[in-house]
Amino acid sequence: MKDPDFFPPARRITAGEVASLTGAELVRPELAEVVIEGVAAASEGGAGMLVFIEGKRNAELVRNTTAAAVLCKREAAGHCPDTVAVLIVDKPQVAFAEITRLLFPQAMSPGSMTGETGISARASVAADAVLEDGVIVEPGAVIGAGVMIGRGTTIAPNAVVGAFTRIGRDSYVGPGASVQCAMIGDRVILHAGVRIGQDGFGYLPGARGLEKLPQIGRVVIQDDVEIGANTTVDRGALVDTVIGQGTKIDNLVQVAHNVRIGRSCVIAGNCGLSGSVTLGDFVMLGGRVGIADHINIGTGAQLAASSGVMNDVPAGERWAGSPAQPIREAFRELAALRGLVDGKRKKMRDGDE
Repeated sequence: MKDPDFFPPARRITAGEVASLTGAELVRPELAEVVIEGVAAASEGGAGMLVFIEGKRNAELVRNTTAAAVLCKREAAGHCPDTVAVLIVDKPQVAFAEITRLLFPQAMSPGSMTGETGISARASVAADAVLEDGVIVEPGAVIGAGVMIGRGTTIAPNAVVGAFTRIGRDSYVGPGASVQCAMIGDRVILHAGVRIGQDGFGYLPGARGLEKLPQIGRVVIQDDVEIGANTTVDRGALVDTVIGQGTKIDNLVQVAHNVRIGRSCVIAGNCGLSGSVTLGDFVMLGGRVGIADHINIGTGAQLAASSGVMNDVPAGERWAGSPAQPIREAFRELAALRGLVDGKRKKMRDGDE
């Protein structure tokens, strides 16, 4: 049995077209009509494939390649076989991504999982919900009272959209996801199992134990946000939880109540943002970063993976460690600690102790 092809290319393209679209220099113009049928990793590129390499250090990957074409920097161009269409460009991976998007547009955004083109007879849609033309609601999905959904949006199987939620146009709510108490913009992608708008974690000690604080805020997700599978975004307690335009959040991230995330931030998997954290625009968080409540992360700041943040981070700075601190200081302390350990080991080997 033939293996399934989940993402067949939408078209073919020639090496000359790649050069024209990306601004690359085709080393051998006579190879302009070489046909590219797909893309592959440099280590696996075979006949008809486009591959890329970054820097001269990876040139060995294409020395004997049978790929149709290679995107690379000038310093690596001479390592490719003469039969390969070599395309020189300053940023090979960026150019490769541009061509990949052109060949595989269906991989850019999730679509209907069942082939539905409208509202499934096996979905539950409240009578007063307002769905524009072109909305897809797949089997098992539930659309609550007063919901409004814009055209081109897909609600995948078994997703639940709670009462009065607003979802814009050309968005996607993945299978098994739940969305409530939320205002969601256009071209937003919520992957499988995402939880939006559930209670924030708010309790106070009282005479009878922990007393729950009502969470009466909302979640506001602006245009072009993408949120990975099984990530959770709590609604605000009194003010809204906000995710800014163009922000991308990985799988398994916790965004607590009242968090405000700026525009075009990048948040990697397993991060945890405690209540009332604020991120400026263009902030980058590595995997498993944890941020204490009421912390402010300035615009353009970067936090290394596994950082534990307990103090405000100024704009544009790079921090690392737990507790997190400016990255140079963190590395200096690590080097000093290693020096102490190495010194101790040397003394032990020399028999001093």
